[in-house]
Amino acid sequence: MSTNKKIMVTAALPYANGPIHIGHLAGCYLPSDIYVRYLRMRGRDVKFVCGSDEHGVPITIKAKNEGITPQEVVNRYNKMMQSAFEEFGISFDHYSRTSSEQHHKNAKEFFMNLYQKGALEAQDTEQYYDPEAGQFLADRYITGTCPKCGHDEAYGDQCENCGTSLSPTELINPKSALSGAKPELRNTTNWFLPLDKLSADLRTFLESRENWKPNVLGQCMSWLNSGDGLKPRAMTRDLNWGVPVPIEGAKGKVMYVWFDAPIGYISATQELLPNDWEAYWKGDDAEIVHFIGKDNIVFHCIIFPAMLQQHGEYALPKQVPANEFLNLEGRKLSTSKNWAVWLHEYLEDFPGQQDVLRYVLTATMPETKDNDFTWADFQQRNNSELVAGFGNFVNRVMVLTHKYYDGVVQNPGILTDADREALTSISQYGRRIAKSLEEYKFREAIGEAMNLARLGNKYLQEQEPWKVYKQDAERAGAILYVATQITAALSIVFKPFLPGTSAKLHSMLAIKSSPNWEETEKEIIIAAGTQLGKSELLFAKIEDAQVEQQRAKLESTIQEKQEEDLENQKHNPQKENISFDQFMEIDLRVGTILEAERVPKADRLLKFTVDTGLDKRTIVSGIAQQFTPEEMIGKQVMVLMNLPPRKIRGVISQGMLLMAEDTDGKLRLMTPEDGAESGSVIG
Repeated sequence: MSTNKKIMVTAALPYANGPIHIGHLAGCYLPSDIYVRYLRMRGRDVKFVCGSDEHGVPITIKAKNEGITPQEVVNRYNKMMQSAFEEFGISFDHYSRTSSEQHHKNAKEFFMNLYQKGALEAQDTEQYYDPEAGQFLADRYITGTCPKCGHDEAYGDQCENCGTSLSPTELINPKSALSGAKPELRNTTNWFLPLDKLSADLRTFLESRENWKPNVLGQCMSWLNSGDGLKPRAMTRDLNWGVPVPIEGAKGKVMYVWFDAPIGYISATQELLPNDWEAYWKGDDAEIVHFIGKDNIVFHCIIFPAMLQQHGEYALPKQVPANEFLNLEGRKLSTSKNWAVWLHEYLEDFPGQQDVLRYVLTATMPETKDNDFTWADFQQRNNSELVAGFGNFVNRVMVLTHKYYDGVVQNPGILTDADREALTSISQYGRRIAKSLEEYKFREAIGEAMNLARLGNKYLQEQEPWKVYKQDAERAGAILYVATQITAALSIVFKPFLPGTSAKLHSMLAIKSSPNWEETEKEIIIAAGTQLGKSELLFAKIEDAQVEQQRAKLESTIQEKQEEDLENQKHNPQKENISFDQFMEIDLRVGTILEAERVPKADRLLKFTVDTGLDKRTIVSGIAQQFTPEEMIGKQVMVLMNLPPRKIRGVISQGMLLMAEDTDGKLRLMTPEDGAESGSVIG
C-alpha cells in the first residue's frame, strides 16, 4: 500500500430501525475499526466514515406498527447506534445519516448526473400494489417463499437465508408486509440502471481487482456468469419516505434505498471535509475500502460500482473485504426473534468490559465462513487467554518491578542470549501482525498478538526473576527490563484490537504520547530509569453465574417466541402429503360406545368398550378432562381401526377415536351427523 494514498474506509450503513448486535459488530464495524486504527499508527492518510441508513423500508414498517413517523424512528435509533459505536471504541472520523440535508442534496445531484447522461432508463412495468393499503409496494414491503431455497420469509429483493438476489415477482405466494394482503400487479413508471448493458465494464472492473476474498469475487462472478446475466434494476420506488427523485414526472417517487445509501459515504465525507473531500473519492491517489457483510456484496461490488462508472468522476473501490455471518449458540442471529446479543445490553451486564467482547469477536471473526459465538467460548477465552495469559504476564511484570525496584525500570547491563532472543522477537511479531492486518486477516493478526503475550510468559517463567533476585538483584532487574519491553510492545500491537486496554497499559508504563507502529522495531521502547505508574488488573474473570445468566436470557427468548407463535397460530400447519395408496390403507369405521370408565391413577385417560360392527374392542383415549364416562356411553364415534395394539397404563388399546382440537385446545368428538350402523366404512 502506497503511503501517498488518500485512504477512504467505509463501514456499511446500518438500518436505523433497531439497535446494534454482535453480528453487526463482527461483520464490518470491528474489522474496519481495527484496520483504521492500524493505518493511523502507521501514519497513513486515512478517513473513516459511516452513518445511519434512514430510508430503508423496514423503517417505514416499524413507524406504521408503532403509530409514529419514520423520522421519529430514525432519530431514536440513530442516537442509540451512535452511542453503542462510541462505547465500543469504533473510531469513526464522522458518523452521518442519510436524512441529512447534505445527503439529500448530494444524492439528487448524483441522480441528475446519471439521468442527464442517459444512464437511467424509464420503464413502464407491472409492480405489486397493496389494494388494502392503497399503495405500491417496494421490494422489502413484499415477503414470500424463496424460489431458490424455499425459505418462507424471503424479501422481494433478496433472500437473507441463501443470499440470492431476487425480484418481487419471483417470490412464491407473495404477501404485503403492510397488510398481509395478496398484492396485485399494476402498471407504474420507474427509472432503471441497465446492468445488463453495463456487464462488460463491471467485468473489467472486477477482473482488475487484486487479492479480493474468494467469497466476494466468487459471488460477483456468479452473477455475471449466470445464464440470465445481470438484469436492469429499478433505482426509484413509489414511496413517500426517502430522497425525492428530482426529475419531472416522478412525483410520489423516491430513490431506491440502495441507490442513495452508498452515496451516503460520499455525503459523510463532504460533511467531514467540505473543502477537501474530493481527494478521498476522485483521482489516482484515492483508495477506497468498503467493509461490509456478505449480504451487501451485490450492492457494493455490482450496483454501486456501476453507478460510479456511469458518473465517471469517482474512483472505484480498491477492496471490499466482506465477512460471512456470525451465528449465536448454533442458531442464526435474528433481530425479529430477539435471538441476539445486543451491545447496549452487553454493556449493562458486563460494564467496562468492551475489550473482552472485541477480543472474542476478533478471535472468532467469520472472515471466510460463518462462525459461531457461544458464551462458553466467551468465558474460556477471557479466563484463559486474557486473564491467565496476557493479563497475568503484565501483572507479574508490574508487581515485581514495584516490589523490588519501587517501580523504576532497571539498567539491564549485559544481556544474555535469552534476553536478546526475546527482544528480537518483538520486531518479528510486529511485522507478522502488520502483514496480517494489511491482508485483512484479523483473526490471524490477533492470534499473533496473543502469541507475543505467551512469549512474555514463557520468558518470565524460564528466567524466574523472583528466585534470581535473592542471589543477584542486578540480573533480576535485567530480566524485568526485558519483560517491560515486551509489555510495551503488547500495548502497541494490541491497540488496534483493544484500545481501552492499550490506554491502561500506556498509563501504567508512563508512555505519555501515543506510540506509532514503528516503535515495535526498536529494541528499547521503555528507557531504563523510567518510573512506572500504578499497576492495575487489565481483565477480570468471567464467573459461571454470569454465563448462565446469558444462556437463561436466550432460553427465555426461545420460550417467549414459542408462546407468541402458539398464541398467534390459528391452526397447526398441514402435515406432509401422503399418496392415494397410503390413504386407502386407512380403515375408518363407525363404532358405538358400549361401556366407559376411568383408567385408575390416570387423570387424562378413559377406557372404552366399542362395538365396531366387526368386534367389540377396548380403546383408551386421553379425553378424561373434557368428557365424563357417563356422557360417552351410547355415543357413536369414528374409529381408526388398523392401528397396532398399544399398551397404555397396563391396558391394551386397539384403535383410536377421532377428535378435533379447536385453537383454544378444546376437544370435539367426531360423530356421524345422522347416525350410522356400527361397522359402516368411512371414506
